Amino acid sequence: VEIYSLQVDCKVTSRFAHTVITSRIVNRANESREATFEVELPKTAFITNFSMSIDGEVYPGIIKEKAAAQNEYDSAVSQGQSAGLVKITDRKLEQFHVSVSIAAASKVTFELTYEELLKRQLGKYELLIKVRPKQLVKHFQIDVHIFEPQGIHFLETDSTFMTNELTEALTKEQNETKAHILFKPTLEQQKKNSELDETLLNGDFVVRYDVKREATAGDIQIVNGYFVHYFAPQEMPVFPKNVIFVIDRSGSMTGRKIEQTRDALLKILQDLRQEDHFSFITFNHKVVEWKSSLLPATEENVASAAALVQTLTARGGTHISGALLAAVGVLDRAEGLPEHSVSMIILLTDGQPTSGEKNVEVIQENVQKAINGNYALFCLGFGFDVSYKFLEKMALSNGGIARRIYENADAALQLQGFYQEVATPILMQIEMQYPENSIEGLTKNNFKLFFEGSEIIVSGKLSNELDLLPVEIKAQSHTSNLTLKEEANVKEKEQVFQNQRYIFGNFIERLWAYLTIQQLLEKAISAQEEDQKALAAQALDLSLRYSFVTPLTSMVVTKPQQQEELANKPTEAG
Repeated sequence: VEIYSLQVDCKVTSRFAHTVITSRIVNRANESREATFEVELPKTAFITNFSMSIDGEVYPGIIKEKAAAQNEYDSAVSQGQSAGLVKITDRKLEQFHVSVSIAAASKVTFELTYEELLKRQLGKYELLIKVRPKQLVKHFQIDVHIFEPQGIHFLETDSTFMTNELTEALTKEQNETKAHILFKPTLEQQKKNSELDETLLNGDFVVRYDVKREATAGDIQIVNGYFVHYFAPQEMPVFPKNVIFVIDRSGSMTGRKIEQTRDALLKILQDLRQEDHFSFITFNHKVVEWKSSLLPATEENVASAAALVQTLTARGGTHISGALLAAVGVLDRAEGLPEHSVSMIILLTDGQPTSGEKNVEVIQENVQKAINGNYALFCLGFGFDVSYKFLEKMALSNGGIARRIYENADAALQLQGFYQEVATPILMQIEMQYPENSIEGLTKNNFKLFFEGSEIIVSGKLSNELDLLPVEIKAQSHTSNLTLKEEANVKEKEQVFQNQRYIFGNFIERLWAYLTIQQLLEKAISAQEEDQKALAAQALDLSLRYSFVTPLTSMVVTKPQQQEELANKPTEAG
């Protein structure tokens, strides 16, 4: 079975990426064989379309409500269940896998489409394409078009498998607002060496870029009555932080995990700013406060904390509740902290609560009551023995986020990377205001904190015939209360995309739907049960209307001989 053509075609329009992967396979044997299509795509993406065509006959994937699809599928395959088609493969990717039997000399074409809104992190967007054909491919190409009306500030490509020969197969063209990247290696260039038919193409192909920004109230783009507003202020004074690290040192952290935690904490200590205050709480079945109050991040205090970190060892149970409540207590009692500062708790744990309060719902409730909206809680779950659902709900209920740390060689880098994302708060209490009577379906427009290097995105539908869209941003910076105003001329903004030939016309509407679904699902995590149902119903409706495979929908993949398989979206919380 030979893959004779594999094409990745990606169009990014104003951070919204639309990727189509097409694989053409021929069975050169003289009997029928299995042809397999395996694609790894970013977890943040939603599959929107899939089809197989075998000798001219097309078998589409149909997106339905999960429960309905499951019932239909169960009745079709009451005997011999087959596994789902999508599974999480690593911290950034999930894998779509389908195989079909094709007759001798037959051809099959697989086509998968997925979409995602690229998220700005540490000052750049990242488009990740996983390349793993497992064989030499006669016609192989990755074709990326980027159009950013704000202008492209910088652009780079990076790959884990590049050689000097392969670099010759890569071309980049770029002007003010557009970039085109083409990677088209010949059969010879793909080979590990000239004797063997083994491919070099195995790993990540990454495009990173950022856009130009004027120092105003962000950038507004409008297409077909939908708008998106990007806001990422730069060069603003940084809020001092008051941060408490709450570190699990129970028995399960022993060995590699505690070593990687020590490595990461030593680096993070070096990254604290002079004006920051910090402290440590470590816990197993006992909760130990390093100091009873927060200390300024002087050289001396950082060195003394580093000495403590060096001695961290792991044994005993897991008293998550006691540790978090102790951290809140330290912040509540704190005196002499900078007047305008941001207080946060960063919890790192690798397990379930086994000491003290063990009921996760009670812990969530007690922690939320204690924090009372005053501090942000970030929860890092190390490995797969944690209840990620519990950590995620606790973080989202307290103005933070949760992240899973994968037990790989780079776990210390993952921890540091997370800290860098939250290390530089530059705005608080951000309100993005739009004329109420002329906007429908507005996505989230109030944000507690804004960290340098990230981006706020708000989208909505313009209801009546607006000529001008006025926006007003209110926020607190370290030195003052800001009010930023901007007015977008709707007709002019619409013009920007008129003559762009490779833009799918309703991309801002799809971006709006994507963002709304993501936010509804996130909101449901920390909502009350009756609200959860309403949020899920709304997200399901949009998933079906815009044909996205989300955690609420399934794609039924039809095959020859009336066979069916299901593709579901896995989530980090399982």
